[in-house]
Amino acid sequence: MNFTTAALFILGLALLIAGAELLVRGASRLAAAVGISPLIIGLTIVALGTSSPELAVAVSSSLAGQSDLVVGNVVGSNIYNILLILGIGAVIAPLIVSQRLVRLDVPLVIGASILMLVLALDGKIGRMEGGVLFAGIVAYIAYAVYQGRREENPAVQQEYEREFGAEKRLDGRQIRLQIIMVAGGLAALVLGSDWLVDSAVAIARTLGLSELIIGLTIVAIGTSSPEIATSVIASIRGETDIAVGNAVGSNLFNILAVLGLAAIVAPQPQSVVVAPSALKFDIPVMIGVAIACLPIFFIGYRISRREGALFLCYAVAYVAYLILGATQHPAQRVFGSVMLYFVVPLTVITLAVLAMRAFQAQHRRNADQGPGN
Repeated sequence: MNFTTAALFILGLALLIAGAELLVRGASRLAAAVGISPLIIGLTIVALGTSSPELAVAVSSSLAGQSDLVVGNVVGSNIYNILLILGIGAVIAPLIVSQRLVRLDVPLVIGASILMLVLALDGKIGRMEGGVLFAGIVAYIAYAVYQGRREENPAVQQEYEREFGAEKRLDGRQIRLQIIMVAGGLAALVLGSDWLVDSAVAIARTLGLSELIIGLTIVAIGTSSPEIATSVIASIRGETDIAVGNAVGSNLFNILAVLGLAAIVAPQPQSVVVAPSALKFDIPVMIGVAIACLPIFFIGYRISRREGALFLCYAVAYVAYLILGATQHPAQRVFGSVMLYFVVPLTVITLAVLAMRAFQAQHRRNADQGPGN
């Protein structure tokens, strides 16, 4: 790996992050200027904007026929959005989870993850299957807009107003500036994705690693940087429900919009090819992480610092397993067995017990607040 390749990778990643920030800020202010609700802006423009690096990399990789980078980027980003991003956010400050996430968004992420696995069982995701996924995100955005217009919780409205509702009245010069920001953000995303993909492939070949491993680690973590920054800043500001909603919403966008669009634009008849190792291990891990959110989110509708630390430990364990496998280290088999047969079952049992206790406590509270009270 020469200096030029490393420099292109770093510059490409920097352009992706800067492009996403410019796109989100410019589009949010323009939307607010034409009277779109800050809540709707947060649910749609911001969620899509923070997923724009994944989208840019996926489309660029798909057009180049590098399916492993597409799949690795989507699957890896979804794993890190939960384990790494929510883990860091919860360690900074316990994260509040809205009931909407538990009742709607997390089940949708689980369903979309399982759908991805089912569609990929034949080893590829074709154009028609990509169209099905993309139709899902269109339906979700339409529903989010409909629900957002009915939002009556003043605390939610005020929080989104504070975060995304600034500068509603823009003069001609300010409007031109926001348009330039959006155009500049899109240009940075396109250029940055090309540099990142080309350099990632070169790094993989130099180190003897597969494109899937590079996509699952370096590229996935890199394109998740906007979500990491958003989560950390939101946690520091105390806007913890935005931090959780952003991570969960980005996971849904990654599967339905990013993977869907990548499959639509992929050269035919190859489509997006899904490696057997991703089918056997990485996609099931992604599904398992999404399912694990339900009991953790349900326990008091918050993610404690202890649960955030647990997320971070699993993120480190996942990356360690990938590295051990990529280097063909003999410890990988032992490490995998310990995680599969001891750590994971113990975590599942603990979460199940805690969720049951939380459910019983909620049931008792509902009984105490019965019709007679």
